[in-house]
Amino acid sequence: MTSRNWVRLFFTTLAWGGITTGVLGFIIRWSEFQDYFIHFKIGSIVSTFIWLIGVGLIFSVISQVGYFAYLTIHQFGLGIFRSATLWNGVQLVLTIFALFDLIYFRFEKFAKPNESLVPYIALAIFILIAGLIVAYFKSQQGKRTTFIPALFFMVVVTILEWIPVLRVNEKSWVYLMLFPLVICNAYQILMLPKYLKRSEEERAILNEKKNKSNAPTTAKKSNNKKKK
Repeated sequence: MTSRNWVRLFFTTLAWGGITTGVLGFIIRWSEFQDYFIHFKIGSIVSTFIWLIGVGLIFSVISQVGYFAYLTIHQFGLGIFRSATLWNGVQLVLTIFALFDLIYFRFEKFAKPNESLVPYIALAIFILIAGLIVAYFKSQQGKRTTFIPALFFMVVVTILEWIPVLRVNEKSWVYLMLFPLVICNAYQILMLPKYLKRSEEERAILNEKKNKSNAPTTAKKSNNKKKK
């Protein structure tokens, strides 16, 4: 990927994280911010929105670090197992374990007496469904073998990126971080091929320009040789 397209991907993903958190923040934490809208506190609304965008930018950076870390791990996995099928099988097993751990350990640590397991399962199901949807569209872009890696990334890597707020288990922050992570991760994994293709096209155009600029020089040299 060219540096120009990498910068585009970086800032576009930042924008998705910031805007998503800015908008959903008011919805998720409505009980805290509803007074601003009821009493038309424009200054408070604007300052809170800017603050939420700043938080979203942090979430986006975490998402991007996780994505590029996964790309590196994915290459190591292919090199170690030397088989895309075997490596996909390992990723599928790890995905199942990650979902189980998300439900079991959170329930064991944070569940109150007589609290239902359903909310913990529902959260894991949401991540799984989001991962399946993104993995489906990813597989439609090219090889079907990309389905499991995309699912692994959307489930396992999202959960790992999500750990800071999972440890605190403050409900509003759990959801506030989850949605931007899912959106940023989905955007990156689905849009990366388009940026790579654009980079290839830009390189091809640059090569054509270089060849055209070098053509007159080559012609002059050949003419000089003929004269001699």
